[in-house]
Amino acid sequence: MGWLGRVLGGGGRQVQDDPVRQAALSAEVRQRFGAHLAVRPAEQVAAMVGLLDDGDGLAVAASIVGEFADAAHADLLAQTTELYRRTGQRFPVDRRNYRPLWREAGGRLHWPLFALPGGLHPYVHVAAATAVVGTRAAQFVRATDPHPLLARLFEVLDLTTCGWEYGRVRVDHDGASLVGRLISTTRDVRAAMKEPPSLPPSVRELMRTNRTVDVFDLTGDRVVGTINVGGELRPALLT
Repeated sequence: MGWLGRVLGGGGRQVQDDPVRQAALSAEVRQRFGAHLAVRPAEQVAAMVGLLDDGDGLAVAASIVGEFADAAHADLLAQTTELYRRTGQRFPVDRRNYRPLWREAGGRLHWPLFALPGGLHPYVHVAAATAVVGTRAAQFVRATDPHPLLARLFEVLDLTTCGWEYGRVRVDHDGASLVGRLISTTRDVRAAMKEPPSLPPSVRELMRTNRTVDVFDLTGDRVVGTINVGGELRPALLT
């Protein structure tokens, strides 16, 4: 995480990042937050965003998103390797577009995002990290090359919505909140870039959809709203 030792903050203030403090913050967020606590994800996200409110926190947030996406990719590679061993059928794993994989093999895959190594939870750690990057998008873009993190943000968006469509994952308030944060943060990071990259195929496909799905409360018993991912992506990323 020592890549962020450039300009952060307003007025050209020079901030040297502190790898030791970043390692301590990374350990702290795993210990203090997560599914092992009987605290609602939204409350944990708010507290974690406050904890990561400086340059070192921004570095930790970026590393959380990257680690989470890398772990999910590794899990799917392992799953498809096992499927090939059992069936002789190959399933390409494309980090820019998981949708073809899930359409073809979704019934034989498990959605990995709740049980990845490293102790990161999508609706707590990843949601908070995404929010931190979004609130400091302009600073992040000035400080480092934003392209790798932007790709990982889109990857997590793809993985999450694939779980909804093909992985039998219930769309609840916390999942919808994560997707909303991913959309707004990718919008803000792209807006801060002089030449934002083209959108990945998964996002372009999602933008062509117009499906509204129900969002359930945490018990799964009551509809508390709806979400139309394509309808939210179009105004966010086409302007």
